[in-house]
Amino acid sequence: MNCPHLLISAAIASLATVPAVAQDPEPLDYSELDGRDEPQANITTDDIRLDEAPADERANSSSLDDETAGQESDDASTRRTFTPTDFERFAPRNALDMARQIPGFSIRSDDGARGLGQANTNVIINGQRISGKSNGPVSALNRIPSEEVVRLEIVDGASLDIGGLTGQVLNVVTSSTGGITGQFRYSAEWRSFGVPFRWSDGQISLAGGGAKTEWTLSFENDAGRRGDQGIELVFDAADLLIDTRIEQSSFTSDNPVLSGSFARTATNGNVLNLTGQVGGNIFRQREVSERSGIIEAIDRLRTFRSKEDEFNFELGADYSFGLGGGTLKLIGYHRYEDSPTRSSVLTEFVNDAAPTGSVFTRDADEGETIARAEYSFGGLGGDLQFALEGVKNFLDISSTFEERDAGGVLQPVEFDGATARVEEDRAEASVTYGRPLTDNLLIQISAGAEYSQISQSGVAGQTRTFYRPKGFASFDWKASDTLNVSGRVERVVGQLDFFDFIASTNLDQDRVNVTNADLVPPQSWLFELEATQSLGDFGSLNLRGFFEDFSDIVDQIPIAGGGQAPGNIDSATLYGVESELTLLFDPLGLPGLRFDSEIFLSESEVLDPLLGTPREISGNLFVDFELELRQDFIGTPWAIGGFFRYDERQPNVRLDEVAQRLDTPGFARIFVEHKDVFGMTARFRVGNIFDRKNRFDRTIFVDRVNNIVDFREDRDRNFGTIFSVDIEGSF
Repeated sequence: MNCPHLLISAAIASLATVPAVAQDPEPLDYSELDGRDEPQANITTDDIRLDEAPADERANSSSLDDETAGQESDDASTRRTFTPTDFERFAPRNALDMARQIPGFSIRSDDGARGLGQANTNVIINGQRISGKSNGPVSALNRIPSEEVVRLEIVDGASLDIGGLTGQVLNVVTSSTGGITGQFRYSAEWRSFGVPFRWSDGQISLAGGGAKTEWTLSFENDAGRRGDQGIELVFDAADLLIDTRIEQSSFTSDNPVLSGSFARTATNGNVLNLTGQVGGNIFRQREVSERSGIIEAIDRLRTFRSKEDEFNFELGADYSFGLGGGTLKLIGYHRYEDSPTRSSVLTEFVNDAAPTGSVFTRDADEGETIARAEYSFGGLGGDLQFALEGVKNFLDISSTFEERDAGGVLQPVEFDGATARVEEDRAEASVTYGRPLTDNLLIQISAGAEYSQISQSGVAGQTRTFYRPKGFASFDWKASDTLNVSGRVERVVGQLDFFDFIASTNLDQDRVNVTNADLVPPQSWLFELEATQSLGDFGSLNLRGFFEDFSDIVDQIPIAGGGQAPGNIDSATLYGVESELTLLFDPLGLPGLRFDSEIFLSESEVLDPLLGTPREISGNLFVDFELELRQDFIGTPWAIGGFFRYDERQPNVRLDEVAQRLDTPGFARIFVEHKDVFGMTARFRVGNIFDRKNRFDRTIFVDRVNNIVDFREDRDRNFGTIFSVDIEGSF
């Protein structure tokens, strides 16, 4: 990148009369990931990407032990029922272990939707939705020990008196043992080169209670030690080599979280649920680039550093009780996050010239408070629910920018719009009606509207109000004993990312976003059709198709007065299919062998705001498939298996840049597991056995309209072989 600090400084200087845009520190380029923590698509439907564990941590699954495992239910609303004995072969430690072993079912986590609103996960516990966001279904199930699981039911979402659920929903029924039980997990990881030993990843949790109470408490640290190294070549507009860079990057993260839950059912049937967590995110990034231009001798050393020391907490509570022939449920939720970040770039020269570079520092405080009331009762031959919700969101950012002068000394530079506060006050009301039309057909209809007021301080300060209709219609049809079909049409109001309002810079990639105070919430019509076909003893097949028609979708746009930032484009479409297949080979005389696959394909279209021509949505995930094979050796504690994943995204497009990640040939991992090492489960994994590369290509334009190129970067990095040891146990 040619004199990155000069490019950024020039862009910032041009902001003197431009409003301010907010943006979270931009995510790591896909090229910099190592296959452990793939990012999700920026543009999704409800939750296109499903929450998944690595293959070998997921289903220890071949067919289930009991002949009645996953048996079909006579109840039209209950598709399959499992009990803990069905999973004994796999030594599950908690409800999450069991849920991940259910053929043809994957957990859908909260996708950061607007407020609490209708339920948008496919997991409930004891018939109750989970009143949390980051403290969602995966965390909740992970804290429930297997000893307290009574059964797991796959039910039709539309049959529940919980608005928003459609298709397969997992209801985990629990009961306290009356004592205190515990579980733990520890994972160590190291690589063949370039990354320090990861020793701090693990979890310990406790659970207990009595006849009418249940509680859980957990401490977990999700640790990451990642990195890659390789060559980046830079070419000019004539495609002649102008710079050679030998680069190495490292990413260190620790996410300690203390979380817990408490549930009590009173004698009169009133139910209280409390959830909470407090945590942090300690992140460090470092990239060293030795640069030699077109000659062999290294003449510059560029070092990029980034860090974050985040503190966050979340509290959720709900209380339901009988009132006037129905049930009133009161829900409260609060989240707060403080995220101080600092990034810097420094270029030093062999000839002792003054160093160049810059520093961007930002402190972001953000919070969300929600109060919701739901009143449910029987009527009109079915179930009715009236709901009211109030939400207050805010983001408060303070930023500074410094640049080195001719003598190499940092000097403050005015960065208009990088310090501001964004607030939203929102209220919504809805009514939901559900009923069976026949013994095997259920419907659910919801209609509602929301009012919101968004205000922003700073040079672009203004206050605006919006009125948005919303709602859905869905059905669940038990077409036969083995086939279930569900569908849904929904009017969706999207949640804005408040960081998009405030000006920011990415020093590593030489990007500047100015302020755009005119952002409006995106809306869409979402159409979904899902079919689940039981294959009996052979497994399960689930197919889902979707089409989403967006208005006011958020993408990169030019801003009046100069610069670019996230903004609204009039329309866009996104459509695709996904499938989940589980094959069990026991009926074929291969006991303990299981194959799982997940395939996702999508296409999208949006008009480029600069060129006015159709293109794909920037960064859209359009190909993703995962293959898993696991062999449990019946009568022994041993198991082996493997996992493969390949995915592709569309290019990320800015007004002056087109960048794309290319990861070839895909990420693969194998493992061996022993389920009784002094009563514990031990697993050894070897990842990246096909030597996947992190490829990243980026073209910078002087004028993208006329296809005038400034320069092009071609990066090719390796991240080596990954070795892991996992130990899990109970006490």
